[in-house]
Amino acid sequence: MAEKSETVNINVQLAERTYPLKVLKSDEEKVHSAVKLVNEKIKEYQAMYNGKDKQDYMAMCLLNFAVEHEKLQNTSQDNVRLLEEKMTELEKVLTGQL
Repeated sequence: MAEKSETVNINVQLAERTYPLKVLKSDEEKVHSAVKLVNEKIKEYQAMYNGKDKQDYMAMCLLNFAVEHEKLQNTSQDNVRLLEEKMTELEKVLTGQL
């Protein structure tokens, strides 16, 4: 049985360029899925902004994913805060303080 920390060498293609990567075996499928997502987003930008350089598309894609990451991080923090508030309310109910 393979260990979770086992690494594999893979080649991925982003914007028609090949990059060799060493990834955890357990992350290989996630990496391929992310590569597919990036390439799809690049194609969207190519269709919207014809004639740009590949590096421009990669930069636009990177910015898009960074903004999405920030949104998710903020949503996650809001959810944690809301959960903490609800847990505090529940504790008050259970201890008869409400």
